[in-house]
Formats: sequence, structure tokens, C-alpha cells
Amino acid sequence: MDEFSSLADDFYVNMNLNTEMPLPQQRETILSFFERIQKTYPTMRNFYTRDTGDFVLEEDKEHNTYRWISIEPRRVCSGYVNPPNRELAMDQHKLVLELIPYMLSVSPMDCEALDFMLGFDFNYKGNHDALVAEALGTSSALDGMVDFPDARVINYEPAITISLDDSCRLQARLMIETRTSAYHVRRDDFPEEQISVYFTTRKYGSLEPGTTFDDTLDVLRERNDHLLKKFVIDEVLNPLKSTISTK
Repeated sequence: MDEFSSLADDFYVNMNLNTEMPLPQQRETILSFFERIQKTYPTMRNFYTRDTGDFVLEEDKEHNTYRWISIEPRRVCSGYVNPPNRELAMDQHKLVLELIPYMLSVSPMDCEALDFMLGFDFNYKGNHDALVAEALGTSSALDGMVDFPDARVINYEPAITISLDDSCRLQARLMIETRTSAYHVRRDDFPEEQISVYFTTRKYGSLEPGTTFDDTLDVLRERNDHLLKKFVIDEVLNPLKSTISTK
């Protein structure tokens, strides 16, 4: 399995391309695109339309690992849950990016933003927000609130976005999503849900002349891996995993 798979209960590699103009919605265009995807990945047999009008093609979810691709009004998404290695996910994402200029009429000029995202889910039956605060700590300015008598943390979802170039068009975002509500805390009854950590590198705006979607995705993946290994694993993922193991 991929070296990152041991960091959490579930691990996934996603690519999102947001467009400035609406994507084609014609039946023939959508089906032709997914049929071409299916030629490369024949196990992607489940095709359906969400209530929102999004089109989805995916593998069976009963397995621990599966692929999925979706087309929204102004976004194309590709994901691989628990991939054996990240290169397989990259191959899938690059196939999508290679096909969309010809099959969905998406030009590099039409790029509003291109994302490369790694996600990590931790199963935990308890107060997610309190656990995140314990594992990652709070700033000295906020410690006093947590120390109030009878205080219980009911919302703590740290997030930060940084620029990676002078133009601020290349960015990295770390976000933690918890799934505990005040109702759960009040009743002291917690279902087993997942704490999610999303780490995304994003390129805003049209691509430079001569630059392809593939080239840009490689840059985003490289920056993502570097920052993940330099900071996110040791300062976020491992503390969460360690704290959960003590409960």
C-alpha cells in the first residue's frame, strides 16, 4: 500500500478542475466521455445522476479502494479512495485532464482553478472538536477559553491558506473538518464518525501559454508532497492518530 495509507483509516487522492464557463451537459457528450474513461477502467460500472444534476461514474464502494469521476456544471472531479499507490491516482487524473479539451471543450484559458488534494479520515467515537484541540492545541490567546470552568469545546476546525508565489495564484490550504454537533455534546452520546483532514494545493487562473493541465498537476502534486512531508504529517496527522489511539 501507499506510504500515506498508514497515516489514517482512509486516504484519498483527488483532482478538481473548476472552469470559468459552464461545461457541456448534452447526453451524448457526457456518455461519450464516461465511455472513454470506462475503456481504461472497465470496473467503473456505476453511472448515475445526482439530485443536483451532477453526473458520476464510479467503482463499487463495497471495496476498501475505489475510483470515481464526476462532472458538475462548472467542475470536473476525479478521485481515488485508498489507492494502492498515488501513481495510480495520478494516472487517472491525467487521463481526465487529457480528455477534457477534446471531449468537453475545456481550454487551458477556461481554467478558474486546478486543485490537487490529499484527504485523510480518522474514525473516532467521541467529541471530535475536543480531540482536535487536545491533539493540535490552541494558541495561547485561546487557551483561557478552554480552561473556563465547565467549558466543553463544541466547534474547533482549524484551517489555514498560504500563498506559494508572489502572485498568490499558487496556494496551499490545510483544513480540518469535524462531525460533532452541540446535540452530541449535550447528550454526551457520540456516533462513530470521521474527522477529516484536507490538504490542497491550488493554481488559480488561466494556464500560461504552452502549459498543459498535466504539467500544472505535476507542479501541484510536487508542492503538496513537499509540504505534507515537511509539516502536515508530523504536526497534524501523527498527533491526531496518536491522540485517538489513547482514547
